[in-house]
Amino acid sequence: MFKIIKIFLNTIPIIFMVFLIPIVEDDYLLTGIYIAIIIALFSFKKERKEILIFTLGFFSMIFFEYIFISTGVETFLRNSLFGIMPLWLPFLWGYGFVVIKRSTYLLN
Repeated sequence: MFKIIKIFLNTIPIIFMVFLIPIVEDDYLLTGIYIAIIIALFSFKKERKEILIFTLGFFSMIFFEYIFISTGVETFLRNSLFGIMPLWLPFLWGYGFVVIKRSTYLLN
């Protein structure tokens, strides 16, 4: 039960970031808020290689989201990054990768 609570606590920033999407309509402002949240979270707790994991998630999801959008699997009304996706999306995915890594670590 303790592991489930810790995993949930790790997901709270992601839940909060997703909650902000309909509230903050300016993609540049939302991206700035996401960057501030991520910097604060990494300042509070950063484990070994998490910056690398964040970077992997950031860039790989730009690539895969581009493929999904190009094939028509996904569409976005907000397209401030390359004219196809929201600017804040790779930051959300990047930190999502970190949460997945932390959750996997807690389960082992």
